[in-house]
Amino acid sequence: MGKLSGQLVIATHNAGKLREIQALLAPFGVTCLSAGDLGLPEPEETGTTFTENALIKARAAADGAGLPALADDSGLCVDALGGKPGVYTADWAERQWFEGPEGRDWFMAMGKVEGLLCEQGPDADRSGHFVSVLAIAWPDGDSAIYEGTVDGTLTWPPRGKLGFGYDPIFVPNGMDQTFAEMAPEDKHRISHRANAFAKLVKDQFEA
Repeated sequence: MGKLSGQLVIATHNAGKLREIQALLAPFGVTCLSAGDLGLPEPEETGTTFTENALIKARAAADGAGLPALADDSGLCVDALGGKPGVYTADWAERQWFEGPEGRDWFMAMGKVEGLLCEQGPDADRSGHFVSVLAIAWPDGDSAIYEGTVDGTLTWPPRGKLGFGYDPIFVPNGMDQTFAEMAPEDKHRISHRANAFAKLVKDQFEA
């Protein structure tokens, strides 16, 4: 299996996710190109797990660009909702014309989660976790998988303008700020994506 160096395609059209991944890879001298910038289409995510969907995206980008590709499939799993939205995390944020061609209405998605929890009453279990699965695919067919998680509690109303997605309603365990209230460098130290990246870095960049 090859090691990462030179150019790497980040298989995402999500600007927030791209910024986080670029920041995490910055110390290792890898040049990141996004699938969106290369004009690669978004493959249909037909998997039923984070791992399956991450591999679908990484393989499509690697084949399309002829370069190693890194994909992240991540989501919020709420305990009281049986792990939902899970792999359908982004689907709960329906595309809206006012959000732009790639935009999703994340406030709507956060509202869906809160509404379902409220249906369970004031004593509903508000615990949950974010999952991030990173998949690397090489043009020669090789691949590698790294998974990270972070546990926390859901809060309402949303707080903070940083981060993206469900970050404004997620307070990681041991913290009093939501992900969207934290400085990016603080989030990067403890997030699910950082957890998965630590495993990737150990495997790909450390001797």
